[in-house]
Amino acid sequence: MSELTLGALYGAVTLVVMFSGMPIAFALGVVATGFMYFFMPSSSLDTVTQNVYEEMASITLLSIPLFIMKGAAIGKSPAGRDLYGAIHAWLHKVPGGLGIANVFACALFAAMAGSSPATCSAIGSAGIPEMRKRGYSPGFAAGIIAAGGTLGILLPPSITMILYAVAAEQSLGRLFLAGIGPGVLLVVLFASYAVHRARKEYKLALDIYEKGGEKAASLHDEHFTLAQKVEMLPRVLPFLVLLIGVMVALYGGFATPSETAGLGALLALVLIAIVYRVWRPKDLAPILTSTIKESTMLLMIIGMSLFYSYVMSYLHISQSAASWVVGMHLSKWLLLAVILLMVIVLGFFLPPVSIILMTAPIILPPLKAAGFDLIWFGIVMTVVMEMGLIHPPVGLNIFVIKNIAPDIPLKDVIWGVAPFVVLMFVAVILLCLFPAIATGLPDMMMGAK
Repeated sequence: MSELTLGALYGAVTLVVMFSGMPIAFALGVVATGFMYFFMPSSSLDTVTQNVYEEMASITLLSIPLFIMKGAAIGKSPAGRDLYGAIHAWLHKVPGGLGIANVFACALFAAMAGSSPATCSAIGSAGIPEMRKRGYSPGFAAGIIAAGGTLGILLPPSITMILYAVAAEQSLGRLFLAGIGPGVLLVVLFASYAVHRARKEYKLALDIYEKGGEKAASLHDEHFTLAQKVEMLPRVLPFLVLLIGVMVALYGGFATPSETAGLGALLALVLIAIVYRVWRPKDLAPILTSTIKESTMLLMIIGMSLFYSYVMSYLHISQSAASWVVGMHLSKWLLLAVILLMVIVLGFFLPPVSIILMTAPIILPPLKAAGFDLIWFGIVMTVVMEMGLIHPPVGLNIFVIKNIAPDIPLKDVIWGVAPFVVLMFVAVILLCLFPAIATGLPDMMMGAK
């Protein structure tokens, strides 16, 4: 059997097993073990557990559970609600200020928590009811939170980027820095759309009121005194200081990513104890339980994905697929377009973690041979995977939104996120035209490669 035929069989069996409903981690492990049994020496089965352990025994991966604990500590506290309230109070007079407040709150919370679902849940539970109360349509309210939540995998500290750094053997510090510019770009695009859309939402609310409907809060003259605005800051500032401190420790060379993650997790626990009095065992139990569950799930997926890639490499499937792609002699940008299209299709079914670890051995060698900067590509790929978080059929953030706002029809949520998918596509185009959006900051702070 040729290597390409074996690769096609490997992919087909993987899809069949995944569509059977088996959890992703176990599906990848079953397929890898099965092909190891039939196509590799029988003695290799004795090394399955060793292979999985060795693939996970990376000092960089150690930072993942610690960043998850930091995110859980912030996400399980009222920090998201307070952050949203403070930003709304300061921006409520700006046209579309409520939408902008949601975008900014999502961006800041994503940078503190590093988790897309946690951002959606924490900001959405406060932001969606407030937007609907002020006359915004349910679909738009859901869409802006779902899209803002995707910033959790782009803005540092991003677990997705940690995995890409491991798979691509790239500097995690450079990758984190490279995510800041595109993250700001997406915040600007989302906020600009919120300002544009606010006029339409205000007109709809006014039409409903004039036809005898309930008067939306946005039609009232809302007012916050300076004292009220200032009162909201003390609970928010400590977490912003934590965010800045973690970034300084990491980029200033004072600590490794794992040490930074540990410091961030410890300080987050201290802050919620001081600010919100969350220190009793019964208060900490949900945080620790959530950390253990999410870390176990993620590390199982990581271990099995890397084991899956190891078998694929041993059978020369990944090398043959990469050679086949190179042998097509596609132009540089057509090659990039084909690979990104493949990532979009995979995003219909798989989370970003699995996409990175399964495709890296195949797509990175041709891209490197074509002259692409792998740091830059990691950012572009992350933005494309952000789309997967808000487009069906998987669309993890869509289902998080449905969980916190179950009365909003799924159809409205999907239509609400559609404009933001378009804006992410615009961001990808801008990154291709102006790569310095991603590479400029790491080159300036760490020197050109």
